Amino acid sequence: MQDGQMILIASGLLAAGILASLVAVRVRVPSLLLFLGVGVVTGSDVLGWIDFSDYRLERTIGIVALSLILFEGGLTAGWREIRPVLAPAMSLAFFCTIITALISGFAAAWLFDLSLLDGLLLGAILSSTDGAAIFAILRGSTLRRRLARTLEGESGFNDPIAVLLVLGFIHWIEKPGYGFFDMAGELVLELGIGLVVGVAVGWLAVRGIMRARLATGGLYPVATLATAGIAYGLADVLHGSGFMSVYLAGLALGGAAIPAKRTITTFHEGLGWVAQLAMFLTLGLLVFPSEVIDVALEGAVLAVVVVVIARPLGAALATLPFGFTWAEQLVLGWAGLRGAVPVVLATFPVIEGVEGSLEFFSIVFFAVVLSTLLQGTTFEPLAHRLGVTTNEPAVPQPLAEAGTIRRLGAEILEYPIREDDAIVGARVRDLGLPRNAVVNVIVRGDEAIPPRGSTRLRAGDQVHVLLRQSEAHRVPDLVERWRNGPIGPPPRPPRSSKGRTPVFSAWAWSEADGDPADPKTVRGEEVIHQLRIRRDRPGGLFVLADGRYAITGPIAAIGGRGVLSDWARRRIPKASADERGWLQTCIGALASDMPE
Repeated sequence: MQDGQMILIASGLLAAGILASLVAVRVRVPSLLLFLGVGVVTGSDVLGWIDFSDYRLERTIGIVALSLILFEGGLTAGWREIRPVLAPAMSLAFFCTIITALISGFAAAWLFDLSLLDGLLLGAILSSTDGAAIFAILRGSTLRRRLARTLEGESGFNDPIAVLLVLGFIHWIEKPGYGFFDMAGELVLELGIGLVVGVAVGWLAVRGIMRARLATGGLYPVATLATAGIAYGLADVLHGSGFMSVYLAGLALGGAAIPAKRTITTFHEGLGWVAQLAMFLTLGLLVFPSEVIDVALEGAVLAVVVVVIARPLGAALATLPFGFTWAEQLVLGWAGLRGAVPVVLATFPVIEGVEGSLEFFSIVFFAVVLSTLLQGTTFEPLAHRLGVTTNEPAVPQPLAEAGTIRRLGAEILEYPIREDDAIVGARVRDLGLPRNAVVNVIVRGDEAIPPRGSTRLRAGDQVHVLLRQSEAHRVPDLVERWRNGPIGPPPRPPRSSKGRTPVFSAWAWSEADGDPADPKTVRGEEVIHQLRIRRDRPGGLFVLADGRYAITGPIAAIGGRGVLSDWARRRIPKASADERGWLQTCIGALASDMPE
């Protein structure tokens, strides 16, 4: 086949996959089923257009695709989103996967008259949920945030568990003397290596990308793609779990305020879709419908066991200590969509020459199709019926760039306000922005709102913040406060008199006084709240712990509201234009600041 023909066929298959995704939305079925269907129809057992039977190549395609999908899942979720649900997500990934494998394995051994080890191998293949399927269904879901985060975390962490279980049972079948303790030891060792490598590579990548000044924004996705490759490859070379490593590296980058975040995220979302299409289409090419029909009845029973018994029971036991209601546990159990991951895992025993493994591939494919069709079409209605949904999307758009102006040393960040965010109802001035950051527009529906300090923020608003790159390290803490509080000024302490502490004083600010834009104390008094920030030069208006106020800048002053306002008015006639504007701002702020 000529190069042009290969490119044309590959592009045609991608186009067919896109059309299939459009059809899937209309008929409300998971798009991955239609992707697989395109591969099956064009394969050698139906239309015969493409003859493909290379299981080893398919495993390579699957590993690369799954790595990219897991990295994209970690990148879009971010460590800050997964951290609150890390314990239940890890419990599901570990205990639920093992319980599902055991129950499914015993059922498979009985249904297909297999040895116990062969049955457990088949159960291990079917034990993992599919990250691509979970991420896809959550993007269109209104599931409660905690449940969505838990499923996201589980789908990223359980693939390594399933892979190691499959490899362990293959070794147990083929190697004399290999047993449970060997398998458990390998599992712990490979997960540990994957954990260490993933955390280390992610940490180094975040530091490197934040410090680098690349010539164009298009190079940042190249850097993150290299990070994904290094994370998987290094862990695998060290005999660790590459899937664990690549997902953790994605989480590290997703939770950091790295430059060109929107560009990077968009790139990896597109790359993740290409990976899904390539993986599902080629998996479909390996399937021979005539062989699948031979195991249809037993495969259907096994799929029902996995979906209705093994997964829900495993999910209930794994989440028992974490305070989930019975309805939430039921939804977590029903959300165990099987997809391409089990089909890719089914190629492992074929490549290793395990007896009967070709039949395994057909069984797994049938079980996956039935599981995905059953769960994928009923998941959202079930969650809604059980009352575990909200009016907000389960996976909201994270803090991201609306545009990058790195050449000027700044970035524009966008924050979508959710109903449960602490800043709902707060004023713009209460956002606590650093000096080198400013809200430049608020998008409310189809309207652009020019922000003022007194503008109230509403759920659904999109807040666009312009900030210098030097302030980027403060963004994660800011976002945490915007989501969870506290917002606005803290409770004001009663004004106290400390012996000979003067009621009012003014002086020329010096280096010994600290940073006038962000002082921790002023003349020994703790700063508890920022009222205004000066934009033309470092300085601000602050509330002190003793109830007084402080104006900082080239000339500083400290005192009560009335005394400080009188001092500012006396300075205005002889001040420069910029100084006059700043002093008038301070007078207005002091007049309007009426603490409870």
